[in-house]
Amino acid sequence: MHNSQDLQKVLDLRNAILSGSEERLKQQRDAGKLTARERVEKLVDAGSFVELFALVSNNEEGAGVITGYATIDQRPVYIFAQDFTVRGGAMGKAQAAKIVKLLDMALKTGAPVVAMMDSAGVRIDEGAAAMSAYSEIYNKLSRMSGVCPIISLVLGPCIGGAALITQLADVSIVAEKTGEVMVFGPQVMAAMNGLAVDVQKTGGAKLAAEMGACALTAETEEEALAKAKQILDLLPSSNLEDSEIVDTDDMNRVLPAIDPADADALVAALVDNGSAVELYAEYGKNVKTVLARMGGRSVAIIAANGKLCAACLQKAARFVRMADCFNIPVVSLLNTCGVYVESIQAQGWLFKAQAQLLYAYAEATVPKLAVVTGDAIGQAYVAMGGKGNADVTYAWPGAVISALTPEAAVAVLYSKEVKADTALTVEAARAKYADKYIEEVAGAVVAAKAGMVDDIIDPATTRQMLISAMEMLASKRDSNPPKKHGNLPM
Repeated sequence: MHNSQDLQKVLDLRNAILSGSEERLKQQRDAGKLTARERVEKLVDAGSFVELFALVSNNEEGAGVITGYATIDQRPVYIFAQDFTVRGGAMGKAQAAKIVKLLDMALKTGAPVVAMMDSAGVRIDEGAAAMSAYSEIYNKLSRMSGVCPIISLVLGPCIGGAALITQLADVSIVAEKTGEVMVFGPQVMAAMNGLAVDVQKTGGAKLAAEMGACALTAETEEEALAKAKQILDLLPSSNLEDSEIVDTDDMNRVLPAIDPADADALVAALVDNGSAVELYAEYGKNVKTVLARMGGRSVAIIAANGKLCAACLQKAARFVRMADCFNIPVVSLLNTCGVYVESIQAQGWLFKAQAQLLYAYAEATVPKLAVVTGDAIGQAYVAMGGKGNADVTYAWPGAVISALTPEAAVAVLYSKEVKADTALTVEAARAKYADKYIEEVAGAVVAAKAGMVDDIIDPATTRQMLISAMEMLASKRDSNPPKKHGNLPM
């Protein structure tokens, strides 16, 4: 009898802590948002969620976050979902304690973490203790980086310190209708500048995507959850495992005729059916960063297409580092005429971004494959396809590999000849010597003879050749010199 009474007390306490008020739940649904528990249920395999630290509370008021573990497509995953119906999901000591404990368990067991963000900010009434709570989470996420995949979903307000959690994740997804990522909330921003603040224009999904502050956007919460599942499917559970091999396409499939400048068509033709997920599509658009499968294996595809700005280079560098963290081969597709100097004042940013790209590729120890499909001008080739870096580099027959574009090279090397060739117009003479430069200095055949590319391949066989090379490199063993860490140029 005594045990039954004790159990009932626990159940009553649990119900008081976990049951949000009907008024708060109604407000959540009226805002077009799912509740924290509904989000968890929609993400995980049916009946698999086990809640942890459920009774952590402040005076029998919940901590504003749900924590636990479950399976997604039969794989273990740890989850924390902020509960906006409890004090707006505000971060405080109790919430941080639950999240840190969950992250500890994920780190020990080697399983991914999904963070569902929906919080009005920090518990101001807790003062410095609340800020210290954030610092514990930042510290734990930073130490987990590169060990377990971390996916953040912004499904409501994500303001101040909470926004930094999304940036420490490997992949962040913002729901367009409900998600907001901001340094300051609307009230604070309005007080600072004396103007009314449009939340979507200052922190909505579209702006976040354009700034590179999120990897993906989704129209609805349900779509955001589906994209999180897709990303998890392409990543291993930890850095000690490899992604699952899933055969869904013919490894010997040939490619149709594709214009090297059509990066979308090329990527779609190379990858296994329906497996491609492009990250940071709205940021640094002349580089495409795509997580996909090729021959059943997860691959990180980087397609450089056109002139590359600093944002393009930094985007590619971060993607390479994520792939290297989780043992995912990097496939680089080069059709770029070099870097783009936006202004004299922006040169410093461009230099740093170039160095970051070079550093990321050089430091990566995963299999690195490159295909020069068009032009490979300047440092892009050095970083992505140079023989000092890439394990295997192929070129299409019309590829051009050079420090300068053929047009610029003509101006430097053949200016006298162009002027002396009076039988032709200036434009025709320049074209003539550009062809000469390609044939004698910068063409694919010249590069192959010099050992700068491993082979000149039929474009139709590109998929076959890359899959074969990945199979050959599957047992690659490489490591960086013993050190605490390198000094990434920031």
